[in-house]
Amino acid sequence: MFDLLIKNGEIVDGTGAPRFRGEVAVKDGRIAEVGRVSGAAKRVIDADGAIVTPGFVDIHTHYDGQASWDALLAPSSTNGVTSTAMGNCGVGFAPARPDKHDFLIRLLEGVEDIPGTALHEGLTWDWESFPDYLDALARRSYAIDIGAHMPHAPLRTYVMGDRGADHTAAPTVDEIARMRELTYESLKAGALGFSTTRTMYHRTKDGQNVGTLTASEQELLGIAGALKDAGAGVIQLISDAYLTNDDEFAARELGLIRALASHSGRRLSFTVQQNDDAPDRWRQIFDEIAAMRGSGLNVSAQVAPRPIGAILSFAATMNPFVACPTYRKLSASLTGEALIAELAKPEVRAAILTDHADVNLSGNSGVITKGYSRMFRMGDPVDYEPSADASLEAEALRLGRNVDAYVYDTLLEEKGTRLIYLPFNNYFRCNLDDVYGMMSGPYVLYGISDGGAHCGFICDGSFPTTTIGLWSKGSKSGHAIPLEALVHGLTQRNAHHLGWYDRGAVRVGQLADLNVIDLERLSLAPPEIVHDLPAGGARLLQTPRGYRQTIKTGVVTFDDGRWTGETPGKLLRGEQRS
Repeated sequence: MFDLLIKNGEIVDGTGAPRFRGEVAVKDGRIAEVGRVSGAAKRVIDADGAIVTPGFVDIHTHYDGQASWDALLAPSSTNGVTSTAMGNCGVGFAPARPDKHDFLIRLLEGVEDIPGTALHEGLTWDWESFPDYLDALARRSYAIDIGAHMPHAPLRTYVMGDRGADHTAAPTVDEIARMRELTYESLKAGALGFSTTRTMYHRTKDGQNVGTLTASEQELLGIAGALKDAGAGVIQLISDAYLTNDDEFAARELGLIRALASHSGRRLSFTVQQNDDAPDRWRQIFDEIAAMRGSGLNVSAQVAPRPIGAILSFAATMNPFVACPTYRKLSASLTGEALIAELAKPEVRAAILTDHADVNLSGNSGVITKGYSRMFRMGDPVDYEPSADASLEAEALRLGRNVDAYVYDTLLEEKGTRLIYLPFNNYFRCNLDDVYGMMSGPYVLYGISDGGAHCGFICDGSFPTTTIGLWSKGSKSGHAIPLEALVHGLTQRNAHHLGWYDRGAVRVGQLADLNVIDLERLSLAPPEIVHDLPAGGARLLQTPRGYRQTIKTGVVTFDDGRWTGETPGKLLRGEQRS
């Protein structure tokens, strides 16, 4: 007798092959039969009108802290993900000497917008070395499987002490050798790979650049040698190459990426987005990746299925008035309903609007404070391709209103919980044409969801749902991607990149990680502000619709979008063979 039988579904098997109608039988956590199945089962799921896919594999998350206190690991688990990789972008909580705990919390609080109070309350710190950290995770169970990269920033401070937090400080030859040795030990203990960050936008809570920002080629190649020595692991990084209009800088960064892939002999992926300052840089980067592939290097771009969008609200971390002295003073002492009540007072409103007239910021900060032409109300379901005439600036102009005041009043709607969507990357032309170009590129991985991070500012852990729900139906410009290709990108391709060969396809012998999805209903509600982190910490969470069941290793973990309480997930150490 089978443990589970899924019948009447349209199977999109994750390999990229054409979909077909059939049944899937599960026994002992593995897929036992596919197609025409005979025999009884303990539970039967009728997937009529739905598609059946492998569980999604999210290669870019930041659950490094959350995994020490939370078994659910939302929002990834609620968006069809059954396996995920964390420790990305060179940040995490191991290795960690006891005197560096506060530093690492400030690092993640700044880089990934995870409340420090929640981290102080929730982190168990029953580890020091990275292998210790993996052992601590292995003692827990989860709704999904997790794996972790060795992150560069904590490694650097573990070896170099306070100097490691200073990106202008160079490690000695002996310190590079020690970082290489610790990375090798971590890979042997089960690290997925090595990650680093080279972006100026990653800063600590105190505003300092991350210590890895300008790490030299000597340092990075020295550490990457550990992957060559171990014959295992991948490299993941973020660089400012995609956002610069400096051709020479971009060329240097891409040259370093080439050197890392060549020296390590391992698979490498890095973030590629569209930035307003260099809106076509991604095309040049794709050409360079193709040239690297032509040289035999396995280099991929990690791309996103929609704009990277900030969520602005008086109830969240960020809003257009955060730089105003009057607002800063009030928000330092008041929160919740008390803050909203004060902001609604006419004299306070007038003072903040007077302050705001003098605000003059540049870059992303300027977009957040003055970029009204890119600010949109979040509706239900969320529209991730809003038109320019739906912006708050366009609304204000049609009504003959002062734009600053109109945006302020909009934020006071819904008792001060009104959410505004601000796409600041991947939306230069106010459509998704360039996103389509990136997603349909030949050497791309679907990633950058940042699940577990940006708790009060960005809500992109729902990327898997957008990938399937939006692009299988098409953008407003008429661009669509075949469902089979989308599912392959979220499953087998991502899994194989990480060396997880036991999952990612609806095939006999593979792990029974599966989704049953009502494609017509697949959509996303607006994010909500919830207070479910340790110490009452707040975060943005988004409810997906259309997932009938998510199944992890043969166990139904989500039924009609509700967690069943089951935790069949575990730590994954390194590659996973069938």
